[in-house]
Amino acid sequence: GPHLRLTVSDTGNGIPREILRRIFDPYFTTKKFGEGTGLGLAVVHGIVQSHRGVIEVESEPGQGTVFRIYFPIWRGKPETENLDRDAVPSGSGRILFVDDEQQLVELGKRMLEGIGFTVVAKTDSMEALELFRGAADEFDLVVTDMTMPNMTGVELIDRLRSIRADIPAILLTGYSEQISEQKARDMGIGALVMKPVLKREMAAKIRLLLEPSLKGEN
Repeated sequence: GPHLRLTVSDTGNGIPREILRRIFDPYFTTKKFGEGTGLGLAVVHGIVQSHRGVIEVESEPGQGTVFRIYFPIWRGKPETENLDRDAVPSGSGRILFVDDEQQLVELGKRMLEGIGFTVVAKTDSMEALELFRGAADEFDLVVTDMTMPNMTGVELIDRLRSIRADIPAILLTGYSEQISEQKARDMGIGALVMKPVLKREMAAKIRLLLEPSLKGEN
């Protein structure tokens, strides 16, 4: 059917064939350990698929790379509920947000502040742990990425819980086969949110964790 094509190309070194077939794999990176993972093409792939789109790539060593993204064209009327800002639950409280990617930290901080929360953001899990150790009672919730250097999100939550056992926690991940909602609950984690993070979903999960009386409504 009708579609919009977005093409992004360069004249760089290209992508070797042995890497090209893996670029959309979750957590695949050519960066060295400790240098981060970037935004990740797996996340980009997930975003495109969530909009019912398709992403293609062509690359030849020494000749550059071309990405083509296809999005279906919607000719109907927009759904008013998606434009209704009141449809996103708002709240208040202080959140500790942890992700080793600065870009994602800034996006997460802006999103949570946009729905009414005060956010303290960290890109280092060890720094987040030390901060929490000295101010555990000042936080209402912890939101952490799963895959980070030094400590995984699960390990960080365990360490935070050893300091304050009742701190609610949300785990973010872009790889659904690595952990499920049930596994997260079995580990005592309040909620699992898949990347790319949607504001409405995050707001709803936070509301359920911070307002226990609402759990019976689910």
